[in-house]
Amino acid sequence: MAHKVIISGGGTGGHIFPAIAIANALRRLQPDVEILFVGANGRMEMERVPAAGYEIVGLDIQGINRKSITKNLGLPFKMLNSLLKARRVIREFKADVAVGVGGYASGPLLMMANVLGVPTLIQEQNSYAGITNKRLGRKAKLICVAYEGMDKFFPPNKLLLTGNPIRRSSVTIDGRTREGLASFGLAEGKKTILVTGGSLGAKTLNDCVLGGLDRFAEHDVQVIWQCGSYYYEALQNTVQDRLPANVVLLPFLQRMDYAYAAADVIVSRAGAGTISELCAVGKPVILVPSPNVAEDHQTKNAKALLEKHAAVFVSDLSARSTLVDNMLSLIADEGKCFELQSEISKLAMLDADEVIAKEVLKLIK
Repeated sequence: MAHKVIISGGGTGGHIFPAIAIANALRRLQPDVEILFVGANGRMEMERVPAAGYEIVGLDIQGINRKSITKNLGLPFKMLNSLLKARRVIREFKADVAVGVGGYASGPLLMMANVLGVPTLIQEQNSYAGITNKRLGRKAKLICVAYEGMDKFFPPNKLLLTGNPIRRSSVTIDGRTREGLASFGLAEGKKTILVTGGSLGAKTLNDCVLGGLDRFAEHDVQVIWQCGSYYYEALQNTVQDRLPANVVLLPFLQRMDYAYAAADVIVSRAGAGTISELCAVGKPVILVPSPNVAEDHQTKNAKALLEKHAAVFVSDLSARSTLVDNMLSLIADEGKCFELQSEISKLAMLDADEVIAKEVLKLIK
């Protein structure tokens, strides 16, 4: 009889990509495994998961809105309805194990799995555990983590250091530098910086690059500038007459492998999934954590790398005055680049998806 696995969570690409990677690894290890995703209605996973070939059920759940108290009034009712629906889904699907990757839907699904006696596994992506996962961790059978020192949040006997599952296609860059540069119309033999604010873009990073255009031209440094689809049109109108030939402005990156391969230095936000990819890529990195995330996760993720001398840290607050200086000084400093490269590469964990998938199957047996 085929094993049945429920995977819950989502809300952002940082939660969805690891969830799909675990599902794909489960299918590789056990082709007849049945997998059902549970997400939050209206969130990104409701489109991305079916596109990856998996069935998904939506819960009508939301996070706490810190800006508007009135928007939280319906939260207890939504939580109760989500718990009842999660119970129904687990029973009807006859789940053998439930996996939570973080995001709104993880809470009710794993809570109800614990009540029904279905073993649960948590995949905690950040270096600082959120409130929901800390509570769920008390009853979870196993907690797979990406950072050391997580015993301050979870029972030590339940922890397994696995790293975060990553999109393997994005980090396979060996021998692709020439191809990568050509895909962006950039020249070989010139220093190249990749600036990426993720799929939605990052206003701070965009403002910094915009303010540094003349300096990039002056230093003959090439820039791949992924600004996010939300900002693209306005930026295109702003820079259309003065965008240097050595700067390529894009709303999003279709081929992350080409972007990573082309770059000598990478400037990025510090989401957990992004950091795991950057460790696998092994290039010098400047991290500018987003201040707009719950419990300031990104700053804590970035500082975990900083402590290991594996990244340069620039705060969002100081970025507009210091980031371009940091970019230009780092790309000119070969010794520093080599040091960062070797330290960040040591943190790479390439097979997290399969390690976690094996643990999921062990919980069933």
